[in-house]
Amino acid sequence: MPLALLALAIGAFGIGTTEFVIMGLLPEVADDFQVSIPAAGFLVTGYALGVVLGAPVMTVLGTKVSRKRMLMLLMGLFIAGNVLSAVAPAFGVMLAGRVVASLAHGAFFGIGSVVAADLVAPEKKAGAIAMMFTGLTVANVVGVPLGTFIGQSVGWRATFFIVAGLGVLGLAGVAKLVPEQPRPEGVRLRHEFAAFRNVQVLLAMAMTVLGFGGVFAAITYITPMMTEVAGFADSSVTWLLVLFGLGMVGGNLVGGRFADRALMPMLFVSLGALALVLALFTFTAHHKIAAAVTIVLVGALGFATVPPLQKRVLDQASGAPTLASAVNIGAFNLGNALSAWLGGIVIAAGLGFTAPNWVGAILAASALGLAVLSATLERGSARRESRVVAGVGAAEPVSVPAARP
Repeated sequence: MPLALLALAIGAFGIGTTEFVIMGLLPEVADDFQVSIPAAGFLVTGYALGVVLGAPVMTVLGTKVSRKRMLMLLMGLFIAGNVLSAVAPAFGVMLAGRVVASLAHGAFFGIGSVVAADLVAPEKKAGAIAMMFTGLTVANVVGVPLGTFIGQSVGWRATFFIVAGLGVLGLAGVAKLVPEQPRPEGVRLRHEFAAFRNVQVLLAMAMTVLGFGGVFAAITYITPMMTEVAGFADSSVTWLLVLFGLGMVGGNLVGGRFADRALMPMLFVSLGALALVLALFTFTAHHKIAAAVTIVLVGALGFATVPPLQKRVLDQASGAPTLASAVNIGAFNLGNALSAWLGGIVIAAGLGFTAPNWVGAILAASALGLAVLSATLERGSARRESRVVAGVGAAEPVSVPAARP
């Protein structure tokens, strides 16, 4: 794998850390700004919405510059947002900093996926994308727990300064290691938007929303589920999230490896197994060891879908993949927001802290249904094209020499 993928992974590590570390620092931030924890939760919601909206906007704005330069500009935006969060004198300013940082998220992963895929041979594209996303998954194993520890020990502002430093490192890596890739000639903004008329692109994005939403339906409420149902101490939640992160790392790498061999079968297996495991989580959540094992499996199966889904979008929007790739990153965050909302509804309805697992199972099963539909439509389209080609061949006139008088 090219060294340029390391630079992309470093940038992904910083982005993943800043996205999730706030969840472990909400009490400290809320206390510092004298706001309630639910109010501080807008720092999470604001970031997610910023990713959803920022992915297409920033990608459109970047159509006039090279992909390498756009990646550098996005890392600069990420650095600025985290520095603003670190020095924020008021809660509103910190929320603005979170939104500024989030604007870089979707476009970085979207454009980075295209760059990563272009750096390797066609049969290794999904593996290259997975290598970049490894930075995001490792952030949940190392960056988030470490950032939470530093924030609780030294102060939450120190965490955001360190994350900004990671952004500087990622910017330097992109500048040094990523080769210059000029904007492809002949590609216009209308071509990028034309990809959304492809039903296969839309189906892949819907699979992203539902499949990854299934994961976060359970993980969003992992703390009350593990403490109130499984009986873990509050202090155990950190290492349980580390287990989830380890599962993410393994699933991401396996998903990338097998997606290059058989993309749709990989999606069938991972989405089907994810739906089953989430349904079982309702029961395993009552037992500590079984719950810990299930958390690893949810992380692994959830992220095993990421490289094939991202590559599916790139393949189906091959003529103009940049915008579609970035919007699909926003779809992951849309799935997070949707599933967290649905999980909250079933808990508020009195169905218990394990009820979001059923929500997740239904979402993952729905994504599997869309994957089957997508494959069926693709096979039907291939058969029609074959018949057309065969018909054209049969209709070709046979030349017969003219008879001489």
